[in-house]
Amino acid sequence: MKRALLLPLLGLLAACGPDVVPSKPVPAPQNQQAPATTSAAATVPPAPKPANDGTCPYLATSFVAQANGQLVPRVKLSTDEPHPACFFYANATEIQLTVRVYVGDEKVAKLIVNEAAPDGSQPANSPTGWTGGYVNNDSGVVYAVAKSDAAVVVTSNQKQSIKARRIAEEAIKGLKL
Repeated sequence: MKRALLLPLLGLLAACGPDVVPSKPVPAPQNQQAPATTSAAATVPPAPKPANDGTCPYLATSFVAQANGQLVPRVKLSTDEPHPACFFYANATEIQLTVRVYVGDEKVAKLIVNEAAPDGSQPANSPTGWTGGYVNNDSGVVYAVAKSDAAVVVTSNQKQSIKARRIAEEAIKGLKL
């Protein structure tokens, strides 16, 4: 009996509802994907190469000669911009000291330092606020430090890390980094 009363009541309710007007068909939602974001892994730029004779714009040749303990008859620069690498020669063909400067991405700066002075190297923290390391090897010493988005790597044919550290400090001062 309850069912018999309910059916007419449902019919009455359906008749009282709003008129359904056919409208434009609604397109089915398409699966939208967010654009793929690929964050490329930071990569170290290739090591600079001496290209042109010149004067190092951020480091005096006389300072390098005094600090590294060798005469500097020739200086060459890389083509890197805005800060070229400076190559100080001991004679016509032998490089006694190289200063590599990088300013750009913070991750790349740290990678450059870690590549030059990898884990296990001696810690370096001069000048103040700069961190990295130094490594002595058969051919000399490498002193590498980074701060924020900048890296400075000094490679010397001398064994004493103090010489490379002093040159790095002077280069950083000359670069105003």
